[in-house]
Amino acid sequence: MKLTIAVLAMVVAAASAAPIRIPVKKMKTMREVYRENGLYQMPQQTANKYLGGSSPVTINDFQNAQYYGDLTVGSPPQKFSVIFDTGSSNLWLPTTNCTTCGSHPKYDHSKSSTYKPNGTVFNIMYGSGPVSGFMSKEQVNVGSLKVTDQDFAEIDNAKGLGLAYSVGKFDGIMGLGWPSISVNGVDTVFENMVLQKAVDQPVFSFYLGDSKPGELLIGGIDKTHYTGELTYIPLTSETYWETKLDSITTGGSSITTATKVIVDSGTSILAGPSADVKALAAKVGAKPFFLNPKEYTISCSKISTLPDIEVTMSGQKFTLSGKDYVINSGVICLFGFTGIDVPAPHGPLWIMGDVFMRKYYTVFDWGQKRLGIAPSA
Repeated sequence: MKLTIAVLAMVVAAASAAPIRIPVKKMKTMREVYRENGLYQMPQQTANKYLGGSSPVTINDFQNAQYYGDLTVGSPPQKFSVIFDTGSSNLWLPTTNCTTCGSHPKYDHSKSSTYKPNGTVFNIMYGSGPVSGFMSKEQVNVGSLKVTDQDFAEIDNAKGLGLAYSVGKFDGIMGLGWPSISVNGVDTVFENMVLQKAVDQPVFSFYLGDSKPGELLIGGIDKTHYTGELTYIPLTSETYWETKLDSITTGGSSITTATKVIVDSGTSILAGPSADVKALAAKVGAKPFFLNPKEYTISCSKISTLPDIEVTMSGQKFTLSGKDYVINSGVICLFGFTGIDVPAPHGPLWIMGDVFMRKYYTVFDWGQKRLGIAPSA
């Protein structure tokens, strides 16, 4: 089950390394040697702003609530805006006979020479409700990367997404979670990028803009988007991008006993067990929102005096100040936390969504099963 409240979108791109050619025979690049032997080491490229040799693609930002970008499917290519979501693992797009998909563009497999039928039923549950359709195979292009024979879902019923989809900027979702949570057990797009050697390195990295364009690299790290050094923390589960939560504190007091946390590009704010979020809101003076008691508002005049909130994951401390965790719309200020009670075995857990990822550049290191985090530049 997808755990997020609001899904977001990003665009991805990277360029694969060209092999070194000499007369008589073709030699392997060092990157190919690294891949074949499981040594996912970043090459030294001090003259290049990009670690890993990847190309940047712009992420569109709509009011810090939706991050979305383009990919194409089929031959000739059919273009869609999607959410690149680390909290799920499937690619889905609206199909031609979807009557609940509003004005979003629809994928038409009858117009593609690379389409291959499958027909397996697809069902996925989001926080707002179910989405369903059927499976197909296609060529998928993300930025300069191409994946062939990719399993994806053609959606003919998006009713479960409600208003968020009807008025949303995104047409579909491309999951960047682990294959273990992929519906129907299909290979993920990123997994196929690695298997088909479309990427230089088995990593992808997010820079979320704050009311401005951002960037997602697949296959590399953009060192111009963070300050200092990346702090790496190990994963504790290959499902969501999950690691150990040591504590969440403010004013020296811990407010949670949960021990799991995931970093999720598909959740627009921060989320945790309802009782914990309620206690945290009380400590900073946030009041329940009358339309939803699991969400909170706070006086905009208090932002500069709010206490820091410290999130310690796998022994590493990350700090959020008031201006980081309060969302100021210009009319009302929203406390950037909400209550979500995730049942066992996945929960209870906390979700570090886009409020966290705007503050911290995040590297999702598939090859070494870890997260790299540094303050955004």
